[in-house]
Amino acid sequence: MANMENIRAAELLRKTNETEILLQLELDGSGKHQVDTEIPFFSHMLTLFAAHSLCNLKVVSRGDLEVDDHHSVEDMGICLGQAISQALGSKQGINRYGEATVPMDEALVRVVLDLSGRACLVYNVSLERDQIGNFATENVAEFFRAVANQGGINIHIDQLRGSNSHHIIEAVFKAFARAFKAAIAREPRLEGVWSTKGKL
Repeated sequence: MANMENIRAAELLRKTNETEILLQLELDGSGKHQVDTEIPFFSHMLTLFAAHSLCNLKVVSRGDLEVDDHHSVEDMGICLGQAISQALGSKQGINRYGEATVPMDEALVRVVLDLSGRACLVYNVSLERDQIGNFATENVAEFFRAVANQGGINIHIDQLRGSNSHHIIEAVFKAFARAFKAAIAREPRLEGVWSTKGKL
């Protein structure tokens, strides 16, 4: 799908020997979602991303889950990061920075991000459970690392408190979504990009 500044959307099809992923992303949506990753907990997290960012998201993913879920989760991060980069185009008029702190019961997570074009992930999250369903919790970091690298995004994720792994991860995805929503919002007073360099 060709990018246009007024229609901020992207469609990707990634096919390897390990995974096949179709991803459609509309930044200026209403949170509509159709998500099928064959990993129920991960599908739930991507659904939360769509709902709380108000992006429209369609995902169909098939992967070598007989091996484990690593390839599927990481490749989904690659696809989402690339789609974000394509949909944002030249990043004209966007806020660029976003921050959100989200509670989920006893858990509290803060995400701060910069759509700077410079990839960086700082991930300070401690999870007691290794697995939720068929989802390995260590892959939360792998997903966001791929999003950061492919999207050119500086992402800081900090768990302020929490003990329940499900609650913590859910707060991570919701906080990322809301910080992302703030960062991609347009600033009507801004001409060009929000950088003294003139380019992001």
